[in-house]
Amino acid sequence: METFDLKASERKVTGKGAARALRRQGLIPAVLYGPATASIALTISAVDLEKIYGESGGENVILNLIIENGGTHNRTAMFKEVQTSPLTRQYLHVDFYEISLEKKITVKVQVEPSGKCKGAESGGFLQLIRHELDVSCLPGDIPSKIEVDVSHLDIGDSLHVEEIDVGEKVTLLYDTNFTVVTVAAPTVEEEEVAEEELEEAEEIPAEAEAEEETANK
Repeated sequence: METFDLKASERKVTGKGAARALRRQGLIPAVLYGPATASIALTISAVDLEKIYGESGGENVILNLIIENGGTHNRTAMFKEVQTSPLTRQYLHVDFYEISLEKKITVKVQVEPSGKCKGAESGGFLQLIRHELDVSCLPGDIPSKIEVDVSHLDIGDSLHVEEIDVGEKVTLLYDTNFTVVTVAAPTVEEEEVAEEELEEAEEIPAEAEAEEETANK
């Protein structure tokens, strides 16, 4: 996995007022922490962050944080949380988590179905139940996505987590053999069946009423 350089500066002033002032300058307040790292308040460029997102295509990115504080020192980290405004989508705050390239970590990886689904071509609906899966691996072995072959799935079939192969370097983390992908039956057929059952139910009283009138005659 490619490593991206990201410049950061230590910041001494914290608080909401200081954070708003930084954002007006195109900067984002951030923090770096980890299992053996004291929390460090940082500032990064919104332009630099957007560039990394554009080039990497996701958040599972290994970062070389180049931290300036008089001199410079480097820290290897990943995104832990990126907060954005729900209205403007402006970056509000970033949490970085320091990692070691020699120690396994746990991350979420996007699931992506592949192949032409047999059931979908017959009129069924392919449903992705789990959009992400938890995996454990070395940072350099994090997959960009988990592809699952759905070509053999027919209507009513499901694919469970135990059936997914992610290779020897990556471990899927799960307690139960939950469903990841399923193929549902066409809803139109279900509606037609329901309508037929309703029509039959309406016909029965009508027939009984006709028989009763004949008997009374």
